Amino acid sequence: MANLKEIKRKIKSVQNTQKTTRAMKLVSTAKLKRAEMAAKQSRVYAVKINEVLSEIAYKINQYKNGAVESRFFDKNETPSTIDVIFVTADKGLCGGFNIQTIKAVRNLLAEYGNQNVTVRLRAVGRKGMAFFNFQGTELLTSYAGVSSSPSYEKAQEIIKGAIDDFVEGKTDKVILIHNGYKNMISQELKIVDVVPVQSPLETLETSSLMELEPDESGEEILDSLLQKYFEYNMYYALIDSLAAEHSARMQAMENATNNAKERVGILTLAYNKARQESITTELIEIISGVESMK
Repeated sequence: MANLKEIKRKIKSVQNTQKTTRAMKLVSTAKLKRAEMAAKQSRVYAVKINEVLSEIAYKINQYKNGAVESRFFDKNETPSTIDVIFVTADKGLCGGFNIQTIKAVRNLLAEYGNQNVTVRLRAVGRKGMAFFNFQGTELLTSYAGVSSSPSYEKAQEIIKGAIDDFVEGKTDKVILIHNGYKNMISQELKIVDVVPVQSPLETLETSSLMELEPDESGEEILDSLLQKYFEYNMYYALIDSLAAEHSARMQAMENATNNAKERVGILTLAYNKARQESITTELIEIISGVESMK
């Protein structure tokens, strides 16, 4: 009978877990719809401003006409110091979502370490911060509470330090890493070289963009574009990461709910079997008792 009580206790415990994971899945699904909408709306602007800056970088590198001279477009094949900004979640229970980003950061550390390149880490999200702190890896800056509640102002603050150091020549490249939203059941790791601005492999020379002239108005327009490019890439990474986090957690909670359901089935079968054995044992004891009284 003690065995029956133990199995029954386990069934109750797993059923409670199942209720919790089901509720968490519903919450993540509701949050995902809002985050997905924000990510889709932001993606249009992010893609377009990246296309514009990429084409400008292409023209500058192709024609070298002296119209624009900016460190933001100068290719550096032998960087000595690199800033890596990476975004992880503030919370767990989202499967391998954070591990994908952390693994990419570790791969970059190893790759550039073999080339004797200094890599400085700027962390966004408690999970990434906790991992590298535990590993004893130094973090240049850390931002907690931003991943779960991104804002444009925070994005400006995060990217500003990295861009300022690049302008001052302290670093030669800024890389942005995050796990982005692909669809409701999968995520896509994204590694973006923010600066120097990358030019596409092929760009039509008959561009609709205005030719850049070396005057004050042209420089002001370019500076404004660059500012938006930096800030919006960071902002979009935060929004995209949040949508991906909710989709990952929704999937993880669905898997956990299904596993709990399967576990309840196995325990129920074990309970019924043990109960049947217990009843059979009791019947044998009763029959044996009656026989002994004859």
